[in-house]
Amino acid sequence: MSNSDLVRIGVGSGMADERIEPAVQLLKDQPLDYLVCECLAERTIARESLSRKNNPESGYTPMLEARMRAFLPLCRERGVRIVTNMGAANPLAAARAVQREAAAIGWNDLRCAVVTGDDVLDIIRQHPELPLLESGQPLAALLPRLVSANAYLGADVIRDALDTGAEVIITGRVADPSLFLGVALHHFGWSYDDPAALAAGTVAGHLLECSVQVTGGYFADPGKKDVPRLAELPYPFGEIRRDKRVFINKAEGSGGRLDVMTCSEQALYEVHDPRRYITPDCVFDFGELSFQQVSENRVEVLNPLAHPRTDSYKVVVGYSDGWIGVGEVAYAGINALERAQLAADIVKERFARDGGLASEIQIDLIGLSSLHGVSDLNRAQPPYEVRLRVAGRCPDKRSADLLGEHVRQLNMHGPYAAGGPVNLGAREVIAVDSVLIPRAWVQPRVTVVGGR
Repeated sequence: MSNSDLVRIGVGSGMADERIEPAVQLLKDQPLDYLVCECLAERTIARESLSRKNNPESGYTPMLEARMRAFLPLCRERGVRIVTNMGAANPLAAARAVQREAAAIGWNDLRCAVVTGDDVLDIIRQHPELPLLESGQPLAALLPRLVSANAYLGADVIRDALDTGAEVIITGRVADPSLFLGVALHHFGWSYDDPAALAAGTVAGHLLECSVQVTGGYFADPGKKDVPRLAELPYPFGEIRRDKRVFINKAEGSGGRLDVMTCSEQALYEVHDPRRYITPDCVFDFGELSFQQVSENRVEVLNPLAHPRTDSYKVVVGYSDGWIGVGEVAYAGINALERAQLAADIVKERFARDGGLASEIQIDLIGLSSLHGVSDLNRAQPPYEVRLRVAGRCPDKRSADLLGEHVRQLNMHGPYAAGGPVNLGAREVIAVDSVLIPRAWVQPRVTVVGGR
C-alpha cells in the first residue's frame, strides 16, 4: 500500500499487435506509476497454446520482447512498474523472456511476479456435464477437440503479485478491467468489502483497456464524428484517487480527442447488459454512470456503481473447429460482375471434382454482397470492377489449400482477365465457447522469478 493519494496508470497496449511507439511517448511525457499492457482477445490463449505445444518456450504474446525492449529502459529510469497479460498460455516462459531483455540493458536484478492458475483444462475435462454458455450443449460435445480452457482471474491476484514488490507482473488470462483494478487495490490497500473502490477501479479499467478507442480510434467517422490528427492517436492514462474519484486523460497537445462522447461510447463497448456487467471482481452497473469534461484532454467519471462479485469464474474454452481456405481475384471492365459470378461457379465445381470437402462455401462479391449478402445485383448501372472472395470451411488442411489453389488458377483457367488472383492459404480455426465453474476449483498462484 502506498501513502500517495492518487495513482497514475498508463496504457501500453490494448491488443496483441498494437503499436509500440505511442506507449513509449506516454512513458516519456507523463509521470506514470504503472504501465498496463492488455493483449489477450478471446481466441488468443487457444492460439498460443498451439504455439506452446510446438515449442515449450513459446506460447506468450509474440510482441513481448519488442515491447519490453522499448519499455524497460524508461520504466527503470522512471520507476514505472509494468502489469501485463502478455504471458498468455506460458507466463513463466514470458517472464524468462523479460529477464533476458532486462539483462541486455544491465538490469540484472529485475523481478517478475508470475501469475498462474488460470489454466483449468485438466479440471474441466473431469466435468463433461458443464453446460456451454453460447451453444447450450454439454462440454462433452467439445472434449475431443479442446485446445485450452482458461478462467478469467480477477484483481485480487494482481494485487497479490504487486505486493511482492516485483517490477513486472506477468499473467495469463485475467479479465481486462482487473489489470487496472488490481493496481488500485494494491496502491490504496482497498478491499472487496468496499463497493465504491471496486466501482472506481473497474470503470477506470473498462475505459482504458482498449487503449486508443477512448482517444478517438474506434469513435472516428469523418463528417459525423471527426477526430483530429487520427494518425497521431495517443494512448490514454487514468488517474484514480484514494477518495474514489476517477479521471481519464490524454497528453496535452496530442492528436485524437478525449471527451464525454468518446468515453460514453467506450463505456458501452462489449457490454451486453449495462445494469449487470459481470467481472470476476464485481457486477458493475452502468445505469447511473456519467461523465464531466474537466478540460480539453481530461474527463471525470461520475457515479460508477458495483455490486458484490458472483461465486463463479467464467472460463473461455478454445477448441479446434476445422480449417478455412480463402482465395481472392479481381475482375474489371465490361461484364466484370458476370465474369466474377462465373468464376465462383467454376471454382466450386472444380473443387468438388478434385475431392475437396467443405461444410460451407461462402461467395463474397466485395463491394456488392460481402457485408449484407446478395440483394439486387441486376442494377441499372452494373459495377465496372469487383473483387471475388471464395472462402470454405473445411474438415482438413488439404481441402482448405485446394480451394485457394483453384481461385489462384483462375489466372489461366478462365474466365478472362482475372486480376491478381491469390491463394490466401489454409488457416486452422480455433473457436471459443464458455463455461462457468465454482471459484473453489481455481487456485491462482504467484511466483517471483529473478532478483537477488
